[in-house]
Order: sequence, then structure tokens, then C-alpha cells
Amino acid sequence: MTQGDDAATTDRIDRLLAEMTPEEKAGQLTQYFFFGVPPEAADDPALGPDVAAQPRAVEAALARGRVGSLLFVTDPAEINRLQRATVEGNRLGIPALFGFDVIHGLRTVMPVPIAMAASWDPEVIEAGQAVAAKEARAAGIHWAFAPMVDIARDPRWGRIVEGAGEDPYLGSVVAAAQVRGFQGEHLGAVDHIVAGPKHFAGYGYGLGGRDYDEVSLADADLWNVVLPPFAAAIEAGAGTVMTAYMAVNGIPATGNRWLIADVLRDALGFQGFTVSDANAARNLTTHGFARDLQVAAARALHAGLDMEMAIADPAYDHLPAALAAGEVDQAELDTAVRRILEVKLRLGLFDDPYVDEARAATVLADPAHREVAREAARRSAVLLRNEGDLLPLDAGALGSIAVLGPLADSPRDTIGPWVFDYDLAETVTVVDGIRARVGDAVRVEAVRGIPVVQRTFPSMFDVFGRNAPEDPEGFDADAEFARAVQVATDADVAVVVLGEWQNMIGEGASRSSLELPGRQLDLLQAVVATGTPTVLVVMNGRPLDLRWAAEHVPAILDVWYPGSQGGAAVADLLFGDAAPGGKLPFTWPRSVGQVPIVYSHLTSHEPENQHRRYWDEASTPLFPFGHGLGYARFAYSDLGTDTDTVGPEGVVTVSVTVRNESARDGDEVVQVYLHQRSGTASRPVRELKGFERVTIPAGQERRLSFPVGPRERRYWNAAVRDFVLDPSVFDVWVGTDSTATLGTTFTVTA
Repeated sequence: MTQGDDAATTDRIDRLLAEMTPEEKAGQLTQYFFFGVPPEAADDPALGPDVAAQPRAVEAALARGRVGSLLFVTDPAEINRLQRATVEGNRLGIPALFGFDVIHGLRTVMPVPIAMAASWDPEVIEAGQAVAAKEARAAGIHWAFAPMVDIARDPRWGRIVEGAGEDPYLGSVVAAAQVRGFQGEHLGAVDHIVAGPKHFAGYGYGLGGRDYDEVSLADADLWNVVLPPFAAAIEAGAGTVMTAYMAVNGIPATGNRWLIADVLRDALGFQGFTVSDANAARNLTTHGFARDLQVAAARALHAGLDMEMAIADPAYDHLPAALAAGEVDQAELDTAVRRILEVKLRLGLFDDPYVDEARAATVLADPAHREVAREAARRSAVLLRNEGDLLPLDAGALGSIAVLGPLADSPRDTIGPWVFDYDLAETVTVVDGIRARVGDAVRVEAVRGIPVVQRTFPSMFDVFGRNAPEDPEGFDADAEFARAVQVATDADVAVVVLGEWQNMIGEGASRSSLELPGRQLDLLQAVVATGTPTVLVVMNGRPLDLRWAAEHVPAILDVWYPGSQGGAAVADLLFGDAAPGGKLPFTWPRSVGQVPIVYSHLTSHEPENQHRRYWDEASTPLFPFGHGLGYARFAYSDLGTDTDTVGPEGVVTVSVTVRNESARDGDEVVQVYLHQRSGTASRPVRELKGFERVTIPAGQERRLSFPVGPRERRYWNAAVRDFVLDPSVFDVWVGTDSTATLGTTFTVTA
């Protein structure tokens, strides 16, 4: 916006604030869920009384002008109806913001976020969220509760699937790319929506990997690991930030003034508005942080929470009483309302609050969006193992293919969790993709092999229908298992698709085990025992226990939950029409007993014995951070720096030659790792400080350069309680994963 536009916006907001009552201001700070509960489900006890009564309560609030935002509505006609009720119910005609969990697509479903991070490709990530934004805005949604930028170092935590894994550098690049994809060049850009990075802060550090549980977070971890992705999202222009549910070091994040005001606003420079996670302001009473909802509202507002996300009976309904009692002041209230109104004005909602329903149908059906999803799935896949170059398969040499496993032909599991407006009829499963690729020339037999596994405690999302897996009617588990083994025996190759059903991961989906659920390992072992060449395709959002597979299955391809076009992309990869080039965004443990395990640990006592910290198995990962094979082979050489010595503010340029030594084109993610040998704190054995995904034709080479400056070298020092730049000798390695051995050094002087 121009300076004139800014002045006009400020003037308009000033005039609105002067006319608004405290009750109307509190309404602008309130966001309601709006559940379109089907009549047949209204009495389902799993929904709870709040959800069942939702529509009536919200409609009444709309009529009184007490709503600033709504979420969980995706139908354009319904959004227009509710927006009309909002505008007509508000005597000043202030429209509502419509938000939604646009996590990895709306109608066109992209691979899950952890998969997109595995692409190590910011352009692909940005393109995917740009499609999501265009579809969402066409449907009438203005705001995404994404990206989730929480660092996750405990794969038991179900929401690892929504983030970018364990590393703050990779997480920062991914966060910025997602914000650019959602918002475009500026807030209010055509066909874009407001990004909402979450959950501030430390949500991924819950005790035992248990969702919602308390977080104990050291300063060094907060500043060096947790905050960088938020900082990157804010630097990219994120318009909102969502606060977290849980307590951080004993103080609930949503009521933590130091965290929101001092860290988020002052230290990170955030200028947008904050929103709580669902019911998190009300839950300040649950935490014992507030004695009642009025105190909860006052403490949340004073902490810096601008908008409350509520299911029913919002705490912020009590803000007028808190204002009258002197528990909050007028300036605090007006500042929060101003931030909300500014976003609405920048989005153009005062001038055009409604959505073009006819255009929405056209945008949601755009075939170009499906191609973006297919390319994203191709670039996200990680080839974990490929002994004897079993992959890619030669379709011309095959007469029959066995496609086995309960996830191989499951549209709902193919698209993954955290999607609600999907069209399963257009989802391409692995079975669909293989059949379309090989045609009638190859016999493709698909067998589930084993029954589905149900959660001990059902998913909160199962109530929405089509979320929990089911066996076909009359399913005979023993006969199905025997049939799968026989089909594998008769086939030229077996493709076994295993992993977790999608309702086993996400929010409220923490696990105490990383084993393959049910009889999946039994099925895999039986198929391998037939002697038929076997490819394991893993569908997942967290690392699983693949110790047996890593020794006995020649080819393992991790495709995550690959989205609407996932099966087509998997077929492209299996048959060599595309080559895998993704890399792991986390360290893959051997078993759950190793977690948390990260590559960037500190050097400690007896580092020569780091690999034998456990007596019963190696304390090394099954697959290292950054690991991923391809169909091409690359060699690294001629690593060097442009200078041997720099001062504290100096920049060293690290350069390396990467040559494709194979007979086919391929992608490689060139990774740069840094280690500070000495200083005023113990530093990690190595940290990712640069990367680039490049395509190198067969027989050719590329010379790549990476800057390593103060930004890459500075860190938060817990003793100094500030960021420091230490003089030291620095080791730098460049290679294909976090175990890279090609290295050199440079020195930073005092």
C-alpha cells in the first residue's frame, strides 16, 4: 500500500473505533467455529453439546454484531449467506474474516507438509500453497491457519506431519516459501489469502511427544531451534500468528505476555494480529492461570492476544465487563481491534465482502492445479533404499505386478490428514496410478492382504465421516492374507504399500510406538519370503520402525501421504518417468527407544563412543537427516572457500563441484553443514546452513557456491543471554546428507 493508502486506512479505522461500543469491539476479537452438523449426526455424543448447538449460537451472535471471524465453512453459498448475516447484523457493516485449516490444499490436495519439506524445493512448496490459496480465496476463505512451523524432534508427536521436521534452517526456508505461496507479493494480493504461522511457541516439545502436554524449553532451544522458522515467516510478511495451547515453562502460551509481547512483537518484529488456537483463551481457566472467564479474557488481551478462537461461550464475551472493572484498558482493546480491521481493509472486504459462487466452481476444478499436485508428489518422494538398482521398474519386461497392502487402493489415506473439502472420486491411488501407467499389457492384481487397524482412542476427526478406515463387507482376514501371498508368488514384482492409516497421525494422534500397525510387517515378511522382487512403498507422516525392511527389502520408497495425484506420481517414480530426489527432513530412528534423536547434537563426553550409547543396539539412526537416493549417481569434488580467514562480520563463500556420473539426468540436493570448534558455548557437531536442489544432466557437472556469513554463524548463548558471534575455526562439509565427509575449514578472527 502507498503512504496515502496507509493514511486512509488509519483514518477509516479511527472513525470506526470511535463509533464502536465495547461489546462490538469484543465481537471483532471473537472467532467462532461454524459446524455444519448433519441432522443425522446432531445427537452423536462424540460431538459434545458445544458442537451440536454451534449453528444456533453463532447465528444469534451474528445477528447482534458480535462476530469478527468464522471458521470451518468451505461452501461458497454458505459463506455468502453467513457474510450477509454478519454485515447486516453489524450496525457499522463490518464484514467477517473467514478462516480455515488450509494445511496442504483445499479441493486439490497436495502432499502433506512434512512431504513438501522433503522436497527441499522452495519453489515447489510455494507453488503448492499458491494453488491452495487460489482455491480457498475462490471459495470465500480469506485466511489459512498455516503454515505450522513448529520444530518436531519427537516423532511420537502426531503433528510432526504438519511441519518441516527437526531442523531450524530447513524449517525457516519452508516456512517462508509457504507464506509467499499463501499471501503472494503482499497482503491482499489477488487470489491469495492471509497466512497464519502456528503454534507460538514450542508446541512440538510436549513431554513424551504427547499432544497438548506441557513444554519445558531451554532458552538455547527456544532461540536457536524453535523461533527461527517463526522469524522467517514473519520476515516473509505473515499477517497473523496463532498461539499455542499448552504451557511453556509453566506459563500458558496464550496468556504469556513475555512470549507474545516481548519475543513475538519486540524481538521478532511481528506487526500483524495474533489468534488463539481453539478454546485456548477459555482454557486459561483449565490451566489454573485464571479463576474465571473474565480474568482469562483480561490476561489474554494483556498478554497480546488479539483474537480468540472459540467453539462456544468465548472468554472475550467478558471483555466489556473486564474493561468496566479496570482489568483491561481502552488502549489495549482498541489496539487489538485496529489490527483486525486493518487486515479486513487490506483484503478489500469492506468494498467486496462476497464471493463469486460461479467462479469458485471453475477454480476448484482447474486441471492445472492437479498437475501442480502431481509434480509436488514426485519431488517429495524419498528413495530410502535401492539395492541392485531394482528401481526404476521396466514395464516392458513385466508380465504381472502384485500391488499389496491396505493403503494401496485407499483414496482417503492417499490424501492424508488435515483435509476436509476433498473429492475422493478424483483421488488417484497407487493401484490407479500403476494401472494407468502400464495399461493392458501388464496384469495388475491388487490385494489388501490384512484387515484395517482401529485406534484405541478414536480420532476427533472420525465424526466427520469417511475418516476412520473400514474393511470391506465380508472381509476374511486369513483368506485375504493367503491370497496376497499367492498373488505375490505368481507376480514378476510385488509393490507393497504400508504405513499408517491417515487418522493415526495429526492432531490428537500421538503414538507410544513407531511400529507398523497391525499385521503389516507379517505381510511384508511373507511377500519377501516368496522370492519375488519386492518394492516397499511407505505412506506416512513420521518415521516408522523399518529395521527389518532396511535389511531385507531391496527397494524402499517413502511417498508420505502424496495427495490427490499421489498414485499417478508414485507410478511415475516406480517406472522411471520421474526420478526421486527428495531428502529426509528428520533423522529416522531405528526404534522408538531412540527418540528424540537429532543429527545436530552437542559434542559430549567420549564422542568416539557416540554410536554405542545404548548397549543393545547402535545409537545411530536407521537413515540420517538429509538422506535420499536417486536413480543417478553424483560425485562431489573441489571443495574450497574464497578466503581462509574473515572477521566477525565477514562472509566466506563455500564452493563445490557436483558431477552426475550416471547415464541419466537426475536431481541432487547439495547440503552445507557447519561446525564451530570452540567458543563461549558448546556447539552442535554440525548444523545445516545452506542447500540447493539442482538438476544435473547425465555426464555433466555444476559448480555451486554458498555464503556463510554472520547470519549462519551467530547463535543464542545461554550464559550471555544474547546472540553471539564467536571467533573460532569452523569446519564445513558439503555432501548428500548430514554425514557428508568432504570438508574444509576457515577461521573467524576476534
